[in-house]
Amino acid sequence: MIEFFEEEGDYKAGALICIDKALEWTSFDVVKKVKYGIQKKYDLKKLKVGHAGTLDPLASGLVIICTGKATKKIDNYMGQTKEYTCTIELGATTPSFDRETEIDERFEYEHIDIALIEKALKSFIGEIDQIPPHYSAVKINGVRAYKKARDNEEFEIKSRKITVHEIEILKFEKPYLELRIVCGKGTYIRSLARDIGEALQSGGYLTELRRTRIGDYKTDNSHTIESFLADL
Repeated sequence: MIEFFEEEGDYKAGALICIDKALEWTSFDVVKKVKYGIQKKYDLKKLKVGHAGTLDPLASGLVIICTGKATKKIDNYMGQTKEYTCTIELGATTPSFDRETEIDERFEYEHIDIALIEKALKSFIGEIDQIPPHYSAVKINGVRAYKKARDNEEFEIKSRKITVHEIEILKFEKPYLELRIVCGKGTYIRSLARDIGEALQSGGYLTELRRTRIGDYKTDNSHTIESFLADL
């Protein structure tokens, strides 16, 4: 899906592009590919291009790319409600709360059933306090937290208020729990995975994550980076 703010094909005047990001790509990788493709196609020496919300390399799904004058609206898109599907492995934790780092501790999980999960998830609906992962882009005294974590530095990250609108159980086959989560700006699904594991008297870390919606924009009508470049 591509929305032009003025004339069709005028990326300088402003366009919103929905990209379905593949695994292993960073959001900045997508920005670079889109920018280079447009500049090459239309022989543009300068073009502003940015994304409306980072998606981790280990996650797939919707990234909104803005070009030209549309980059002024990036904050508006970043503040919109987001929807994710994810898989949590219960009974284990990792320092990064996902597959970036190795499992550091294991816990019992045989006691967990659907009734316990449903009860635990209720405590995560609404406005809650959440501590972002140490392996995140949060700045600590001007330095990204993940850099400090990778250097084995000890530091604290303060909790912040986030809003979770919905959590739906999609599937549960021990030790894997699949969820659909609708949430507000600033939510770390990795932190939810950790906290849900703790609420179930076990551990938990994120094994899969896909962003399916930002506001009214969905992956269903998004381009892959390959299809976008081919259609230019």
